[in-house]
Amino acid sequence: MPPPADIVKVAIEWPGAYPKLMEIDQKKPLSAIIKEVCDGWSLANHEYFALQHADSSNFYITEKNRNEIKNGTILRLTTSPAQNAQQLHERIQSSSMDAKLEALKDLASLSRDVTFAQEFINLDGISLLTQMVESGTERYQKLQKIMKPCFGDMLSFTLTAFVELMDHGIVSWDTFSVAFIKKIASFVNKSAIDISILQRSLAILESMVLNSHDLYQKVAQEITIGQLIPHLQGTDQEIQTYTIAVINALFLKAPDERRQEMANILAQKQLRSIILTHVIRAQRAINNEMAHQLYVLQVLTFNLLEDRMMTKMDPQDQAQRDIIFELRRIAFDAESEPNNSSGSMEKRKSMYTRDYKKLGFINHVNPAMDFTQTPPGMLALDNMLYFAKHHQDAYIRIVLENSSREDKHECPFGRSSIELTKMLCEILKVGELRKYSCLPHDMKLGSTQLQGPKPIPRIPRC
Repeated sequence: MPPPADIVKVAIEWPGAYPKLMEIDQKKPLSAIIKEVCDGWSLANHEYFALQHADSSNFYITEKNRNEIKNGTILRLTTSPAQNAQQLHERIQSSSMDAKLEALKDLASLSRDVTFAQEFINLDGISLLTQMVESGTERYQKLQKIMKPCFGDMLSFTLTAFVELMDHGIVSWDTFSVAFIKKIASFVNKSAIDISILQRSLAILESMVLNSHDLYQKVAQEITIGQLIPHLQGTDQEIQTYTIAVINALFLKAPDERRQEMANILAQKQLRSIILTHVIRAQRAINNEMAHQLYVLQVLTFNLLEDRMMTKMDPQDQAQRDIIFELRRIAFDAESEPNNSSGSMEKRKSMYTRDYKKLGFINHVNPAMDFTQTPPGMLALDNMLYFAKHHQDAYIRIVLENSSREDKHECPFGRSSIELTKMLCEILKVGELRKYSCLPHDMKLGSTQLQGPKPIPRIPRC
């Protein structure tokens, strides 16, 4: 006869003793089960003990998650989350470097468990970690040269524990001081820093920006695009991924007027060329998270074009009309034409109409009317002028070749440019994903999951 559905057969370990095979009744209170286990090993004060998974997660068993226990699960009897948190809270303040390092290593691992995290946070553990980052790093500055590996791991475990604790969403990001932000930013701004420290610092800055408007403003004052660019020129793809994630976060939270300014800075710093050279064309495959961050950056950048895409041309605006005149001048070398032509006004109008027809506009008399439809609006004219100025030979060749073709083979530059711009806007969804809350689930910026002092992949968790 099969056992009742509420009975789960498990193995329970205790250091220095043989594992126990035990049937757990899921209807019994967890505290009663723990007392029964403790009694079997003659352990007093069962309230100081708890059960946790014996696998790599080491997560505590609670009333909320106990139903996830399956037949054959291996559990471990261990100190309770409250006891463990209290002990670690004391150990990480040890005067012994070795003891402190071991405690921080344990803290970084245990902090992934929300049950432990809540207990440690209740002891004001987050404040203790931030104080260690702010002042503790200075305290051990003199020891860096002789104990650099130890110092680097200590700071790395401290930052890892901080990230894991904050990732549970228990503590507000708005509670952190400017001194802490400056310290984290200083790790990112250093030209030579332990790679794991840099990785966690970038992750913290990203979370600060995404989770607090006030912190965005403070981080933006400490970190510039120019300081982030060098991290993209390295060889570590995880660092590159975190760096782009920070750029995306700053871009996303910036006011509209600031976004265009940032885009101009990115262009000046040749961000696209750097990404192309050091990321896309690097001698390694692009992982999923990097591809995701590149896609987010692309969407945020393309969305800056929405205003121009939805702006109709004003036929009475002389500055806008001058752009069309410039297209004509470049194509037909009309610059030398005197302002007061000896020909009649009708002759000049006829000449303009002929040229605008060669340029491929629908309205030969007033081509400004071609740009009154949105989308693509003025964005099409912007693209045409850019092409004419930066690829002048190709532009002239296209216009002249098309003007001599038969109608059935024509590819009018003006109409084609307008339609092509409209098509690209549709394909690239310019303006459709303007707000972060509207991004598809799999496109949102992922939060960071970190383990240990070594660089590990980013895992998006939306």
